[in-house]
Amino acid sequence: MEKVDVRGLSCPMPVIKTKKLMDKGVRELLVVGTSSVSKENVSKLARTSGYQVTMKEDDKNEWEMELRK
Repeated sequence: MEKVDVRGLSCPMPVIKTKKLMDKGVRELLVVGTSSVSKENVSKLARTSGYQVTMKEDDKNEWEMELRK
């Protein structure tokens, strides 16, 4: 599983980094971030691209999103 760390980045960078890996054909991806806007945008991209999204959040405003195709 590929991992993308987008903590501290604001959109559109998290979406661009995630899309780059999707375009390479990566079928399993772990995206780690902190921005709630990025979380929404990356999950929208993943769902519209046919990925299943599993979300985990902690009490420090960090989230992990597993994307599987």
